[in-house]
Order: sequence, then structure tokens, then C-alpha cells
Amino acid sequence: MNAPSTSKHWQRVRASAPDTFDAEARDAFAAAYPETPHGLHHALDRHPLLELNALADLAERLPEESVEYNRGDLPIGVDGKPGSTGLSIADTIRHVHEANSWAVLKNVEQVPSYGALLLDLLGELRDQIEAKTGAMLTPQGFIFISSPNAVTPYHFDPEHNILLQVTGSKIMTQFPAGDPRFAPDAVHESYHSGGPRELTWHESHKGGAREFPLGPGNAVYVPVMAPHFVRNGPLSSISLSITWRSEWSYAESDARGLNHLLRQRGFAPKAPGRWPASNRIKAYTFRGLRKLRLV
Repeated sequence: MNAPSTSKHWQRVRASAPDTFDAEARDAFAAAYPETPHGLHHALDRHPLLELNALADLAERLPEESVEYNRGDLPIGVDGKPGSTGLSIADTIRHVHEANSWAVLKNVEQVPSYGALLLDLLGELRDQIEAKTGAMLTPQGFIFISSPNAVTPYHFDPEHNILLQVTGSKIMTQFPAGDPRFAPDAVHESYHSGGPRELTWHESHKGGAREFPLGPGNAVYVPVMAPHFVRNGPLSSISLSITWRSEWSYAESDARGLNHLLRQRGFAPKAPGRWPASNRIKAYTFRGLRKLRLV
């Protein structure tokens, strides 16, 4: 189950697929990327690879580390990983309407048909992405299957991300990326050094929230490390997250890694700059230490 080759695959895949994002959506994305969250429209509806039975089969094909599923009746903030319901992943997906669960299938590009779908979608936006942040690196796909009213708790992610709603509805609540009020610098540093992505929720955060209601045909762009949580609507839901990295996002990550080492030694390092700051000195220093196996 190898990921598709981005160097040879883009043109061949796009030549045979209709557009999912229209010109208006691509223009809106280009204007806002990479730092401004915004809503988009898409035409990815009733795709055979995104039906429940197909997703249950996919879950059984993926390696264990690429599948996560938990109870859905969760608070916005959790301390550590939430518990399971006792169902298998396939049963969770096939019976998601009443399973009280949420599930995520990670790195679905490991299966060639899903890898082709991912590159189809990202290929439509490749020009807009690379004009701003350079080469599109590490394309990955994640599929979320959620029971009615399920909550995905407050967290952040290191990728540039577009979440496409396929069936059902949900509300994603986002907070400004890089703002230490919502995710302190030490928490960023811990995550980039192997810590959890779950964040501590405080009711005072609500004043900085921006809500994005999503139904079939809606999508939302999530900037790198923008804290967010998701609350599912009254019906079960399927969403596809298409993600990628950039040299800028990797530099931000590695600069945070170096800051973690500095903080452990009693320093109070300055947070990395957001885009388009390069963070190169800290990033290259950390990469050198990693190459020498000193971290």
C-alpha cells in the first residue's frame, strides 16, 4: 500500500477527472491561503469511495496505526486519548448512525484508489498553493466518520488542511493560529517533540472563536496549527480532509523543536514567526542536531 508519486502522477490523474472546486472556489482559496481560514464549495458528492461500506472495507485494509476510533459523547476538551466503545472499526463505521462514535482513517493514500482521489483534489489547487508556499509536500488524506452529535475535541494539526463535508453536517470552530492565548508556545513545542495534539480547553477561549457550518458541498480551510474542535450535527457524517505540508510548515515545526530543547535548558525562546517568516536558522540547527542523533 504505497503512497502515490507526486512527481509523476498529477497530470495523468487530473486529465481524466472533472473539477471538484470551481473557478470561484479556487480564486477564494488563492486569496486567503495560507493564513486565513475560509469556507469553500465543492462538488464531491456521493463518491463511491466515500460510502459507508467502502469505508468499512478501507478501515480493514489499513494498518492498525492508521485507524483511530473513540466514543463520540465527549467534551470539547479532553485529558489524553478518549475511550472506545468496544466495537470493531468496521462495525463502528457500518453502524455509525447509532454507534455513538467518531472514527478517523489516516493516510488513506496508502491505498492506491484513495491516493488517486487525494491527488485529483490537490491537483486542482496545486498552482494556487505553490505560488504562495512553494512545492506541495507530503500529501495525505484523512476520512472522518462521525455519529450524530459526536464531538472531535479541541486540538491542532501540523498540516495545511481542507476539510470537505460529504454527508451529514457539522460545525467546525476555529481559533487563530500562532496565538498563545489558545495554544501556548510550550504546548506547540511539546507537540513537535512527540507530545499529544489535544489542547486544554478554557471557556474563556470562546471569545476568539470563528464557526464554520458545514453541510454536503461545503469545505473549510484550516491553517497550519490553527486550534479547532468539531461538533457533529443530528445525522451521521462523513468528511474528507486533504492535507499537505510546505517547507515553511516544516521549518516552523523544526524551529518549535529547537525551542523545546532551549526551554528544557532554562531559556525562554522566542516563538517562530508565522508565514512568510522562514525560521531557517532555528530549523536548520534542529535538523543538524537530529541528523547527528543528538535529539
